[in-house]
Amino acid sequence: MTDAASLVETRTAWTRLGVAVLLSTLGGVGMWSVVVALPAVQADFGVARGAASLPYTLTMVGFGAGSLLFGRASDRYGIALPLVVSTLALCAGFALAAWAPTLAWFAIAQGALIGFGSAATFSPLLAHMSQWFDRRRGIAVAVVASGNYFAGAIWPPVVEHFIERDGWRAAYSGIAVFCLVAMLPLVARFRGPAPTHHAAVAARPTRRGEPPLAVSPRALQVLLTLAGVCCCVAMAMPQVHLVAYCGDLGYGPTRGAQMLSLMLACGVVSRITFGFVADRIGGLRTLLLGSALQGIALLLFLPFDGLVSLFVVSALFGLFQGGIVPSYAIVIRDYFPAREAGTRVSIVITATLAGMALGGWMSGAIFDATGSYRAAFVNGLLFNLANVSIVGWLLWQRRGRAALA
Repeated sequence: MTDAASLVETRTAWTRLGVAVLLSTLGGVGMWSVVVALPAVQADFGVARGAASLPYTLTMVGFGAGSLLFGRASDRYGIALPLVVSTLALCAGFALAAWAPTLAWFAIAQGALIGFGSAATFSPLLAHMSQWFDRRRGIAVAVVASGNYFAGAIWPPVVEHFIERDGWRAAYSGIAVFCLVAMLPLVARFRGPAPTHHAAVAARPTRRGEPPLAVSPRALQVLLTLAGVCCCVAMAMPQVHLVAYCGDLGYGPTRGAQMLSLMLACGVVSRITFGFVADRIGGLRTLLLGSALQGIALLLFLPFDGLVSLFVVSALFGLFQGGIVPSYAIVIRDYFPAREAGTRVSIVITATLAGMALGGWMSGAIFDATGSYRAAFVNGLLFNLANVSIVGWLLWQRRGRAALA
């Protein structure tokens, strides 16, 4: 019998990594289709921008709930079963949403099925693949996480094309059929357990020789969870509302979809680059670097709203913030045992999704209250500052502890 640990960073691991990226790219349609469909759904149901943002919020809530459930299930039963269930839920959700007679029906389908169904193709899959790598864990985690941004780069222009040509309902029906046919054969490649790693001591990194943290494992989990919420409230402003923002400026939803695609394509580059960085400087430092750069990019949206400048700022935003979310998973794997990876990574990723959901709704509500997105950008900057403060404090107290050691 082959020792599972001997499979770490072998050809089998790299092959599985490639399949994981493809599966994550396909499953990521559940997060990005609703962003592109927002203007068409708003017009179809005749509602305000804040109400039209509710389906996205529920999608993130469903995604978070699915992440927790599928993460825990993957720790106990392996990743294959959660992937099968999530694929079927995702396809059923798109089929039911296409027939939605009301916004409430559409929002429930988005949250309870589409968001929930997409979940297993992100944080549980990310935690699973982290157990197939050791020295190159940072880049492996970043590559898997890039699948979500590949989805963001590929799906928005595709979905926008079919919405413009056939309507959003026909586009959703087509997505349901395509995902069912494309994803199930890939899921079959994930049968079997992940390699076994020696359990790391909680709150004490084992790979990079970094100083231990002066906080308990529970406190570290709580702080990472709060940081995840804050960073993604900020991240949600441009990602969720960029298409609608471009429409308000007179550039049209097609230009907005192109900007979103460019932003997320640059996010792929960012995630892979930050993966290499994390393997050299560690997850916490990488997290702080990405958060600080995200704040700078978000600030640039305030003075620049021309068509060309928005393309440039969108690209910078993608390049600066793409490495943030994978860094949380790397920090978890550095400071907690491998046997808890699925659950703990899913908790933090769910917090980031809660931040995206909250930020998406808050930005829409602020727009309805003020008539512009300017205050929404400022709101995002304040939450980003809170995130930088939390991560900076963790690094500061770790350095102080190392000096006393």
